[in-house]
Amino acid sequence: MAGVSYRAWGLLFALGGVVGFGFRPVFVKLCYAVQPVSPVTLLFLRMALSLPFFVAVAWWLGRADARNAHDAQRAPLTAREWAAVAALAFMGYYLASFLDFIGLQYVGAGVGRLILFMYPTMVLLLSFFFLHKRPAASELAALAISYVGIALVVSGQIGATAQDRLFLFGVLMCLTSALCYAVYLVAGSQLTRRIGSMRFTAYTMILATVPAVVQFVALEKVGSLDLLPQMWWYLAIMVVFCTVVPVFLVAEALKRIGANHFALIGGIGPVVTVFAGAVGLEEPVTLLQVAGSILVISGVLLVSLKPKAGQRPPSEQKS
Repeated sequence: MAGVSYRAWGLLFALGGVVGFGFRPVFVKLCYAVQPVSPVTLLFLRMALSLPFFVAVAWWLGRADARNAHDAQRAPLTAREWAAVAALAFMGYYLASFLDFIGLQYVGAGVGRLILFMYPTMVLLLSFFFLHKRPAASELAALAISYVGIALVVSGQIGATAQDRLFLFGVLMCLTSALCYAVYLVAGSQLTRRIGSMRFTAYTMILATVPAVVQFVALEKVGSLDLLPQMWWYLAIMVVFCTVVPVFLVAEALKRIGANHFALIGGIGPVVTVFAGAVGLEEPVTLLQVAGSILVISGVLLVSLKPKAGQRPPSEQKS
């Protein structure tokens, strides 16, 4: 009975984490709708407001490390490992998030989330080109299904107008964001095993705040923080329930139920975003987009559910 309860809680944690991440693009779009705000300011606020939570987690993990110094996973990081963590923080959390925030100015929350959901397919491609890991035939089929699906999703808004060009620019930003996160996963897989996913996440989120702060100080004025009360409420919800809480729910869920089962639940994420965007943002949903979304989700799940032996599947949710 205890085993069932342990697993049941893992499923609930996974669901909570996926739903939380699924609502993040919606709250980004809501922030843009409330008052004019730049992606630079929005990213700065998201990272700065999240920082105390991750500092607290890093401090708590540091105390645990001191009590278990004999554990290799808890050993202090070397200078080279710190440099690697800093580089991955820049790529996987700062740059990926910034590009995502830019893209969401021009694409709907549902489309943006669906594009980001494709990062496991990019991990597969990167592993092939840089790690020389040949994909299986089923994985190649999954890639084809996913990219045909995304082509269907965006095909309805391809045209020669200025608005259509901005939409394609937003799609490109979201695709590049997903690619940055895929690079982060491929490059950071060994380091994650060495220092543990919780410590790695806390450290990378802390270090990713640095470029966000520097960018804000260099490009924005203090007056850009003069925001409406409604904006601060949206930011608070996005930070707590769409960033911090889901990060740790997903980490615990992966430990309890494993990556394969988590990947199945992860497929709910884009559906949640599309539904929330349609209801809360009145974003249109066409039959062509629905068909494309089904193809994308199916292809990503085929990739995520068939990892190679000894290889950690790229099913961790993007925060």
